[in-house]
Amino acid sequence: MQKGNIGVTTENIFPVIKKFLYSDQEIFLREMVSNAVDATQKLKTLATQGEYKEELGDLTVRVSLDADKGTITISDHGIGMTEEEIDKYINQIAFSGVTDFLEKYKDNANNIIGHFGLGFYSSFMVSKKVEIITKSYKEGSKAVKWSCDGSPAYEIDDAERADHGSDIILYIDDDSKEFLDKNKLEGLLNKYCKFLPVPIVFGKKQEWSSEQKKMVDTADDNIINNVAPLWTSAPSTLKDEDYKSFYRTLYPMHDEPLFWIHLNVDYPFNLTGILYFPRIKNSLELQKNKIQLYCNQVFVTDQVEGIVPEFLTLLHGVIDSPDIPLNVSRSYLQSDREVKKISTYITKKVSDRLKAIFNEDRKAYEEKWDDLKLFINYGILTEENFYDRAKDFSLLKDTEGKYFTFDEYKTLIEAAQKDKDGNLIYLYATNKDDQYSYIKAAQDKGYSVLLLDGQLDVPCIQTLEQKFEKSRFTRVDADTVDHLIQKEDKPKTDLSDTERDNLSAVFQSQMPKLDKAEFIVEVNALGAEQRPVVITQNEWMRRMKEMSRYQSGMSFYGQMPDSFNIVLNSDHRLIKDILSTFNTQLSTDLAPIEAEIKGQEARLAALNQQTEGKKPEEISQDVKDDKANTQKAIDEQKAKKEGVISGFAAKNDIVHQLIDLALLQNGMLKGEALDKFLQRSVELIKG
Repeated sequence: MQKGNIGVTTENIFPVIKKFLYSDQEIFLREMVSNAVDATQKLKTLATQGEYKEELGDLTVRVSLDADKGTITISDHGIGMTEEEIDKYINQIAFSGVTDFLEKYKDNANNIIGHFGLGFYSSFMVSKKVEIITKSYKEGSKAVKWSCDGSPAYEIDDAERADHGSDIILYIDDDSKEFLDKNKLEGLLNKYCKFLPVPIVFGKKQEWSSEQKKMVDTADDNIINNVAPLWTSAPSTLKDEDYKSFYRTLYPMHDEPLFWIHLNVDYPFNLTGILYFPRIKNSLELQKNKIQLYCNQVFVTDQVEGIVPEFLTLLHGVIDSPDIPLNVSRSYLQSDREVKKISTYITKKVSDRLKAIFNEDRKAYEEKWDDLKLFINYGILTEENFYDRAKDFSLLKDTEGKYFTFDEYKTLIEAAQKDKDGNLIYLYATNKDDQYSYIKAAQDKGYSVLLLDGQLDVPCIQTLEQKFEKSRFTRVDADTVDHLIQKEDKPKTDLSDTERDNLSAVFQSQMPKLDKAEFIVEVNALGAEQRPVVITQNEWMRRMKEMSRYQSGMSFYGQMPDSFNIVLNSDHRLIKDILSTFNTQLSTDLAPIEAEIKGQEARLAALNQQTEGKKPEEISQDVKDDKANTQKAIDEQKAKKEGVISGFAAKNDIVHQLIDLALLQNGMLKGEALDKFLQRSVELIKG
């Protein structure tokens, strides 16, 4: 028997391994099974090269659980190890300069990855003792047993083993008993080892026993992996159904994918995989992290940010590359030039595939666009150079359901939709039903209206405005139809300032008090054929509020109330009738009030002129009091005027009816207000 210490000069090596070098305990099983597979693959390579001439035999890797003994055993029939190799690869931890190990890596232990073969030592994360019983494939080799209890001390002794390969026996620690649960262990094998290139057996297949009324073992091995997953096959050998079937294996509860991209590159790096475009329209965050990253068919992580561009994290599928640098637990990607090259390649490959599908079958591409545009928009928003690729296969859809490329749509609207300053105006709606009357008014004017009803359509607008030359997007309800695309200066109303103010005051006094909404009444000449009252919402302010849902730095816009413009059409007969009735009924009541306001305002103007340029201490108290009393008198008279106007408006059913019709058109008339509107409508019809 040989005894000794593992080649480190400190007894603290195992606590470091246990606590700092591995981010997640469960990966011990992945490391152990991966080592067994590596040993098996090496034997197959030696046989291919003629260095091993015996029959390969059964190369299955077997994982066994003995809950009573508290052990997990990983057995392979690979190359095995001699006593000298154990000393080299296990006892010396396969790296030099171990004396400064802790000092060198105490601040960033993850830097060890890629330099030292520490995978085996992940076993001590969950084990109080580990044994290796191994026999080398080399002729004349004898079996040896290595054991270690988690301290630097180890023992090597002779052992019995009929054939080459290794058994790794883990004596599970008391604080890791969860791994002695069969279902837990099988779940981890399915997670990490599902596509390893060597058969992995865990127990026996089970079937229902009607006699015992439970699942019982059969004689057949339970092989938990597919040794030749689809991404390892040449695309030319695969059919559509193969890709769909593999997708169902990966995501059994998901709808059929839109389409897929098979990645297969060996220069300047090795990368294979299959990326699927799933059918999703909403819930960005819920759909992320569906891409599984593998290293030589070993599952590593589904947190692929860094290797896959941000917008493509919405895709599903697998990526497999031995060239991705990983930390010792294979769970975190390091930022380096190779990763960036892979990310750029994936973006290019996806872009090329989308462009090819668009060119090959545009009709089929258009049918998928409503699902696909979420990915495209996300890419335009988050990937600096993606727009330059995406503009060739991005589409715009109008409210009639017709699709256009960016260039096609520009050509369509160029003649009719330029404003007086030469800007091309892209009109859009976000909901065909809610904005129907605005869409129809624009179409009646000869305009085309886009339908931007996707989750990221509106956030993309600002990017498109920057990319499109001298262009602006405007929602169809952002202004009255004649002013959506300003061909000339707005026509002026023929009403006096006083009449405009009085009309505005009539309607303002009757506007409802809605939560997080404010109304601003204005009077414009819209033409006798247009509606008497139209509600519009400022394009810029609404867009900022919508953007605030996606950008945390703009959250203050989200807290602001919605601001709506109530536009009174001074050319419409009903508005003229209201003004005429107002003048008839209130001219006598308002005349002395308005005269008093004008008189007091004149007095205040004179007082202000008298004190202009003077410092506060240079103005007498009498003058200050006079100014304050004059302002108070003005305010009192204005309040009196507002009361008179409000009293008039409150009794005018036409005013209420016009306001409610405008609110109803915008989905803002509900509850008691809607009921009152219906009752009033019946009364007005009855006459």
